[in-house]
Amino acid sequence: MTALSAPETTAAVRHWLRANASAIIATEADHTGPDLDPLIDRLASATVVGLGESTRFSRQTYGVRERILRALVLRHGFRALAIQDSARSGDRFDAYVRGGTGAPEDVLAQAWRPLRTSETIATMAWLRAYNIEHPHDPVSIFGVRPPDAESADYDAVLDHLRVAAPELVPAVEAHLTPIRTAHRMDEHVQRHRGVHPGRPFAEHARDAYAVLDGLPASPARDAALDHARVIVEFHENSVAGRGGFAGDELRSARRILERAAASRIVYWDGIAHISAIPVGVGRTDPDAFISTGSHLRARLDAGYVAVALGFHHGDLGTGRAPDPAPDLLDAELGHVDLDAYFVDPHAEAPDAVARRWREPAAMRVISGIYDESKDSEANMTVDALLDAFDVLVHIRETSPVEWLPE
Repeated sequence: MTALSAPETTAAVRHWLRANASAIIATEADHTGPDLDPLIDRLASATVVGLGESTRFSRQTYGVRERILRALVLRHGFRALAIQDSARSGDRFDAYVRGGTGAPEDVLAQAWRPLRTSETIATMAWLRAYNIEHPHDPVSIFGVRPPDAESADYDAVLDHLRVAAPELVPAVEAHLTPIRTAHRMDEHVQRHRGVHPGRPFAEHARDAYAVLDGLPASPARDAALDHARVIVEFHENSVAGRGGFAGDELRSARRILERAAASRIVYWDGIAHISAIPVGVGRTDPDAFISTGSHLRARLDAGYVAVALGFHHGDLGTGRAPDPAPDLLDAELGHVDLDAYFVDPHAEAPDAVARRWREPAAMRVISGIYDESKDSEANMTVDALLDAFDVLVHIRETSPVEWLPE
């Protein structure tokens, strides 16, 4: 058979997409229509379902993601939600949805910044209501990251110094005050927006630790050092501290796998994290970003299913994303005349289309340092689309999530 030319292959792919796209009628989280049924059926047999979004700022991608979560909980016995947050924050989420401890706004006060939205509160409310109705079969929430530093750690360090060495408080406060701001806005985002005070936060954290370590040993000093150590680890392991987005994804995968022994899990994270194969993001060497999803696929095989939720253009709240560059998958998906849809790239397809899905692909990724004037740089790559994702969700136009006040 004669190979198709590049324009012929493109035309074949677009024709196949139009024929195989399943319309998503509504992106609101509380919609209960049957439009997602084929997608839910596709995910039903998995042990862990990764739902990855290309941006955390879209109300529509969040709504579809929650619709999938609700359906998997109600119909297929999924009983845990894994979120991109620390174990300490995840424990507070869990205490609320399972026991009603605290108020949602208080739970979110120290959560990772992208989670502090009205949409997250709605998720918490739905899970809490479900658990009230099913007290003997509840849904839990947990954070995939190790325990992160929080305000209480900074306070514990300063409180000890006020008793043990009050003359050192001003010097240590000078180190801790600027770096506490990273819990409201990530350090790398501060640098991007031009509001960073200058000195790397990890250096401030280490200097504060050294001051405390220089005091005479005592149980109280050692307890304060534990808090200071958590602060140092938080800043050293941040995106700015690491110098890139690639972190220790294996630890996140292990936390999920530990829970997967007892519960089927929906895993919410960014598209790069849930990819079932390693990815390249920005300046990150693809070999260095071994995603959480790739670890899960290696361990669970078909028991891990990855769903990529992307969009074509729209309002992100802090800026407007234009139409994607022509070489991005998002642009290809945008040729389907539907407001929102999903498609299974593993479905039967002509050879030319199947080959396209087995080839490398570039996909839009918009983070907290997005600059619409450099939109062409906001993407990630995978070596083979078919290996990276099991289902693709595409939304034509996005509007922003509703941020909670600081």
